[in-house]
Amino acid sequence: MNFSTLDFAIFIGYCVLIIAVGIWVSREKKGHIKNSTDYFLASKSLPWWAIGASLIASNISAEQFIGMSGSGFAIGLGIASYEFMAAATLIIVAKFFLPIYIKEGIFTMPQFLKLRYDDRIRTSLAIFWIMLYIFVNLTTVLYLSALALSVVFGVSTMWAIVGLAAVAVSYSIYGGLKAVAWTDVIQVVFLILGGLVTTFLALDAVSGGEGPMRGMAMLFEQAPEKFDMILSEENPFYKDLPGMTVLFGGMWIANISYWGFNQYIVQRALAAKSLKEVQWGLVFAAFLKLLIPLVVVIPGIAAFALNAEISRYDEAYPWLLSNLVPTGLKGLAFAALMAAALSSLSSMMNSTATIFTMDIYKAHLKPDANEKQLVVIGRLVSLTAIIIAVLVAEPLLGGEEQIFQFIQKYTGYVSPGIVVLFVFGLFWKKATSNAALATAIASVPFSIIIDQLFPTMPFLDQMGLVFLLLSTLMIVYSLYENKSRGIVPANPIQYDRSLFRTDMIFNVASFAIVLTLAAIYIIFW
Repeated sequence: MNFSTLDFAIFIGYCVLIIAVGIWVSREKKGHIKNSTDYFLASKSLPWWAIGASLIASNISAEQFIGMSGSGFAIGLGIASYEFMAAATLIIVAKFFLPIYIKEGIFTMPQFLKLRYDDRIRTSLAIFWIMLYIFVNLTTVLYLSALALSVVFGVSTMWAIVGLAAVAVSYSIYGGLKAVAWTDVIQVVFLILGGLVTTFLALDAVSGGEGPMRGMAMLFEQAPEKFDMILSEENPFYKDLPGMTVLFGGMWIANISYWGFNQYIVQRALAAKSLKEVQWGLVFAAFLKLLIPLVVVIPGIAAFALNAEISRYDEAYPWLLSNLVPTGLKGLAFAALMAAALSSLSSMMNSTATIFTMDIYKAHLKPDANEKQLVVIGRLVSLTAIIIAVLVAEPLLGGEEQIFQFIQKYTGYVSPGIVVLFVFGLFWKKATSNAALATAIASVPFSIIIDQLFPTMPFLDQMGLVFLLLSTLMIVYSLYENKSRGIVPANPIQYDRSLFRTDMIFNVASFAIVLTLAAIYIIFW
């Protein structure tokens, strides 16, 4: 890629800006990080717009820019269902899940499982999430972002991985979630504006210089098969997006697991000033979600129409940066990609540290730890997590074709079990701790068995089937313990319907989002 001095200066300037803001926020008030609430929950001071921006910045990472653009090249607009369905999921999470989390005053998702079930569930899920964040999420973001860095600067992927990790460490470890969230506000602006620059230029190239609107029209003409939201069974990628299952099946399991029970997403909500602020923040994030396919999927389709010379799908976005973005704008477009990577890395590091510190260290290793010790442990765990991810990223992911789909499939082995544990824990008072433990243990084996029994079944359908099996296990086992053994759940969550009332602003915004989603699926059916 021809990366000019101006582009390089813009890119380096962006990195310096993020580091400087992160450090400034961390030191805004002398000694402001006094306890674990300051470090892990940003002193519970985040307003709605910071929550919404941070959610999107943390969610949209290299796996979307690189991975989803690659899937856009291969599959088309259908892959955007992950984004569109996420907008609907955010509304559900804001209305029904977060009021309970805020009421219970939790730090982590495993902590909720301890309150509802027992410490066995908390510890097993804490260990799982730590492993997932280090060996799947952190490694994926590092590797995919490094692919683009290596193209731009002509360095090895390993050195690019090290450089990314160093920048993320430089501003996030000291300041904790507050530094992460407030830098995310800046990063989401670069992410969306810089991403739109690439989309604009890609569509303009498709039209031969006649403008992006003409380019979009030509995409419809040249590649109509890339604009099917609901794939037919004849589509070669039907196994990735199995038709109506996208709307009524396993896609909901994936989205609810991610947005409703994922620590590094929910942690921003737990840091809100109030319940109203967090609900506004999530509906704001849902609106932003509607824009994301324009930034991460349409460029992949444009690369397909332009006959991009790539050896693997995930090279589509770097190819666009290399061939279409002019001097001066390359730096901005690449800053958007790095904004996505850095915000996700810092978020995952902080959440890994939060879970280890609160659910492993304080719960089991040193229950009498003081607040200063908790903050120190959090910083050490953040550093350790990113070092491990740096070491394993390239060996683990170097041979994958569509890394976004790799993530969805293997997190899908555990997502059904997580959804069952939380949904039944939140809304079914008869669920018992032993039934929850059995469900947690059975999740991966059930997924593997279903995968072996039905190898041609799309993985989203497999997730839906496993969810039904695990739900049956939870219900039958719980009822057996309730009636035959006389075991009554010790910690049912107490609430009344008034907890789920939302204000007019939230309700109107949610209705607008649902109408928009309905229109999208009707138009691009």
